[in-house]
Amino acid sequence: MKKILFIAILILLCGSLPAQNTLTQYGQYGTSATGQDGNRYDRNGNPIDTTAVIDANTVPVGLNSWKIDERFGEMTAVPVDTLQHGFQNSNDTGGPTGHYTYLGNLGSPRISHVFFERKESSQFFFTDPYDFTVRKPSDIIYTNTKSPFTNLTYFKQGDGRYGEERFKAYFAVNVNKRMGFGFDIDYTYGRGKYDSQSTALFNGNLFAYYHGDKYDMHFSFINDNLKVAENGGITDDRYITNPLEMAEGNRTYETYSIPTNLSNIWNHNTGYHAFLTHRYNLGFYRDEATENDTITKEVFVPVTSFIHTVNVDINRRKYISYDTSQNEKYFEHNYLGKDSLDVTKNFSIKNTVGIALREGFNKWAKAGLTVFASFEHRNFTLTDTITGTPGRRIPTSHKENVLSIGGQLIKSQGKTLHYNVLGEIAMIGEDAGQFSVEGQGDLNFRLFNDTVRLEANAYIKNLNPTFYYRHFHSKHYWWDNDLSKIMRTRIEGKLSIDRWRTQLKAGVENITNYTYLDNTSVKYTNNDVVSYKNNMAVSQYSGSIQVFSATLRQDFKLGILHLDNEITYQKTSNATVLPLPELVLYHDLYLQFGLAKNVLQIEMGADMRYFTQYYAPDYAPAIGQFYLQNPDTRYKLGGYPLINGYINLHLKRTRIFVQMYNLLQRTGEKSYFLAPHYPLNPRILKVGLSWNFFD
Repeated sequence: MKKILFIAILILLCGSLPAQNTLTQYGQYGTSATGQDGNRYDRNGNPIDTTAVIDANTVPVGLNSWKIDERFGEMTAVPVDTLQHGFQNSNDTGGPTGHYTYLGNLGSPRISHVFFERKESSQFFFTDPYDFTVRKPSDIIYTNTKSPFTNLTYFKQGDGRYGEERFKAYFAVNVNKRMGFGFDIDYTYGRGKYDSQSTALFNGNLFAYYHGDKYDMHFSFINDNLKVAENGGITDDRYITNPLEMAEGNRTYETYSIPTNLSNIWNHNTGYHAFLTHRYNLGFYRDEATENDTITKEVFVPVTSFIHTVNVDINRRKYISYDTSQNEKYFEHNYLGKDSLDVTKNFSIKNTVGIALREGFNKWAKAGLTVFASFEHRNFTLTDTITGTPGRRIPTSHKENVLSIGGQLIKSQGKTLHYNVLGEIAMIGEDAGQFSVEGQGDLNFRLFNDTVRLEANAYIKNLNPTFYYRHFHSKHYWWDNDLSKIMRTRIEGKLSIDRWRTQLKAGVENITNYTYLDNTSVKYTNNDVVSYKNNMAVSQYSGSIQVFSATLRQDFKLGILHLDNEITYQKTSNATVLPLPELVLYHDLYLQFGLAKNVLQIEMGADMRYFTQYYAPDYAPAIGQFYLQNPDTRYKLGGYPLINGYINLHLKRTRIFVQMYNLLQRTGEKSYFLAPHYPLNPRILKVGLSWNFFD
C-alpha cells in the first residue's frame, strides 16, 4: 500500500515523455538511429519526427534524449519512442522477439537462449536474471525538453485473482536549457497462474544533469525491490503434457490447482545504486556558421577533459523459507538448521578518474585519447556457522580491493568511419592480472543509391570469476572455490542494408575455463523407488568451448502487408556444459494501415516465437539462478511454436494494444515449457495503454 501511495503522489506531481522501451533493438537498422542527412529513421526507413506528437499551439516544441557511458559519461543519442510497431511485445518477459527462457510469470527470472546476448555476471549476480525490469546507470534515459513531459503506461493480463499488471511512469523537466531532472518508476505485479509463483518488482530512479561549456554532470539514484515467490516447478509435467491422464478421465486441473514442489519460499532482493559522472573541460571559443546560414555564432571547443565517475552499490538478498519438513525432503543440505532466514549483503564503491584529449578540436585531431585509473572497494557479508554449535551462526565479512588502469582511443565524429578501442588491466588486488581489450567500429558508404553499414566488434578478456562463484554460504548451498581466470575471445561482424530491410550478423567466440553452476543433485533409492535431493556446485571446464552464431533479419512489405523475420543459428562445441538451441526463430505477419486521414494508425496480425529442442537450463529456487539440468533426469525442451495474435492502435498521444497470448496452447510432448517443470501461462488476453501528457 505504501508503494501504491508513493506512485499516486508521483503521478500528481508530474506532467511526460515516453521512456525508451526494450523495442529499440528492433526499431532500426544498425546501431545508430541517425542517417547521413541528420534525420532519424524507423525500421522501415521512414523519417521519425520526434516532436510530431506535440501540440505546437500550446506547447513549445523541442526535445532530445540520450544515455551515458558508465565509465566516462559519454553521451549516446537515443530516439524518443513513440512508434506503435511492436508495442504489444514491450511487456513480454520473453523479450520482444522471444529470445529468453523464463518461468512463465510476468517479471520472473530469465536467461537468453541466444548465447551472444548473455551478459557477464555482475558482482551481485542475484539480480542478473531480473534484467527485464532492473536497470543500470547506462540504461537511464536523460531528456532535454522545452516543456515538462509525462508518460503513463499500464499493462494488464488475465483476471484479477490470477492476473498480471505493470505500471510505468516517466517524467522529465528542464530548469533551464542546460539543466534538467526527472524520474521514472516501474511496478510489476504478477500474481501467477500457478501456485506460489507471484512476482512483486518495484524499480525507480531519480536523475539529473547539467550541460555547460566547461562543466558537465550526470547523476542517477536507482532503487530495486524484488520479491519473488518460489514454487520449484510443478510436481509432474503430465499435468500439462497429458492432462486427461492426470485427471483420470475427469475434468482437467485448473492451473492454480496443479501441485508444485515448494511453497512458503521467497527470494527478496533490495538494492540502492548512486551514480555520478562529471567532467571539467579546457578549451577555447571560436565562431562557426551553420550549414544553411551565413550568420556565425560563438561555440566552445573542448580540448582536454578531466573526468571523475563514482558508482556506489548497496545490495541485500534475503532467502526466506518456513517449511522445515519440506526443506529436508527437497534439499540435500540444510546448513542453517531450522532457521527460516538466510541473508547475504554486498557493498561496493568504485571511483574512476581520467584525462581525455578530445576529438575534433582541430583538423589534425582525428580521434580522441583517454587514459584512466579505477579503484574499487567491495565488501561481501556471508553466513558462517560456529563449529560445534549447531544452529548458531555469525556474519563474516569478505573485503576485496582492485586498482586498474587503462586507455581508450575513439573516433565518433564524421559520417563514414567510427571506432572505439578500450583496454584495461587490473594491477593490484583481488583481480590482479585480469585484463580486457575491446574494439568496435563501423564503416558507412553509398552503394547503388543505398546506405550500407559494416560493423565489427571484437574482444579478448581474461576475467576473474565474480565473488559468488568463488564463495557462497547459504541455507542449502555452500562453497569456497579456488577458480582459474576465464579467457574469452570473440569476433563479430554485421552488415546492414536499409533499403533491402536486411541485417546479417555473424560471430564466433572461444572460451577457456568456462565457469558455470552445475547440478549435483543426490540420488536415493528406497524400495526400488528412485528420488533426488537438490544440490548445486560451481564447476569449471578447463578445455576450450567454441560458439558460432549467425542472425539474419529480413523484412518484406507488399502494400499494407508486412512480414518481419529473424532467424538465429548457433552451434556450441560442448552441448553438455553449454547447451544451446541450434535455431531461434521469430516471424511477425501483420497489416498496417491508417483510418480517418491516417489519424488512427492500425496494426493487426500474429507473431510466432520458436526454438529447436535442447537441454534447456533448469532453475534453482534456493539461489534464484539458472543451472544445468540433472544429468540423470534431463530432457529436452523446445519445438513449441508460441503464437500471439494482436491489434495495435495509435491515436495522437495514445497507444493501445489487445493481444491473445499463446493461441495454440497445445498439449503432448511439445507443450508450452521454456524451463524444466515451469510451464508458460495458458491462453490469456493482454491489454496495454501508453498515454503521453504535455504541460
